[in-house]
Amino acid sequence: MTGDLDRSVRRPDPVGVLPDPEIVRQVRDLLAPALAGDRPGRSPVEVVDIGANPIDGDPPYRPLLDAGCCRVTGFEPQAPALADLLGRAGPDERYLPYAVGDGGRHTLHLCATSGFASLLEPDAAQLDLLIDFPQLARVTGREPVQTHRLDDIAEIADIDFLKIDIQGGELPVLTAGRARLEGAVAVQTEVGFHRLYHDQPTFADVDLELRGQGFVPHQFVTTRTWPIAPVVWADPLERSARQLVEADLLYVRDPVRLDEYTDAQLGRLALIADVAYGSFGLALRCLLALIGRGVLDRAAQDRYRRLAGGRLPG
Repeated sequence: MTGDLDRSVRRPDPVGVLPDPEIVRQVRDLLAPALAGDRPGRSPVEVVDIGANPIDGDPPYRPLLDAGCCRVTGFEPQAPALADLLGRAGPDERYLPYAVGDGGRHTLHLCATSGFASLLEPDAAQLDLLIDFPQLARVTGREPVQTHRLDDIAEIADIDFLKIDIQGGELPVLTAGRARLEGAVAVQTEVGFHRLYHDQPTFADVDLELRGQGFVPHQFVTTRTWPIAPVVWADPLERSARQLVEADLLYVRDPVRLDEYTDAQLGRLALIADVAYGSFGLALRCLLALIGRGVLDRAAQDRYRRLAGGRLPG
């Protein structure tokens, strides 16, 4: 959703601080024996970002990108946002103008605020519950678009980490991307709790699909609430008049079943969990599995604990 809604964002308390590129490289080097085998000469992590419009600040994979530890393939059908992405792209980033979905033809609803643009029609009755939303989501134009199934996009060979935020269109992408997601270890998706669009899938629908693909929720990345009309921002009741609207939620391939991971998948999940989310416990669990397989030596645990400990608050 649009950066105009920053006042609604309540982020979880951080478990650490963002690592600088040198720390990221040290974590990558520690995991190198697990990462080296299946894609020699390529970035350790292949990131796909669907709805890459840069309106909410840096994406979670930014530290990986800055340290040369991932390659990003992003998709953004809105021309101004795509031009912005292309103008800022580094050597490990590529951006394509595709609308990703179920492979059918649809209508892209352009709205007064770009973060509300969606293949779904805004629902006036649902929007009316929330102050300002009817104006922010006012449809200003409609464009026919041909969507592309994730499984059919030739430019993508592998997906390790999927980030998706396309205003209610996440479920068709996931269902039409099951084959490509078989090797993925992490998915960050926006999930809706209050329907802003007609026929919008909600958290329950997305959760069932991802669980069916072997992923489980790991942590909330952001949650977004908004004042219920007629309460406005300056109203003394504002902080006690909030409706839960949506959240960004991180799913990971089930960490109870690490025995089903390849060595490289364990290494990639450890790298993503550590660098992108500060989830040191999950990273350590993956690292211990690699030690148990003999991929890493036993001293790797102490080295990792030192690297993680230096980023703990306080």
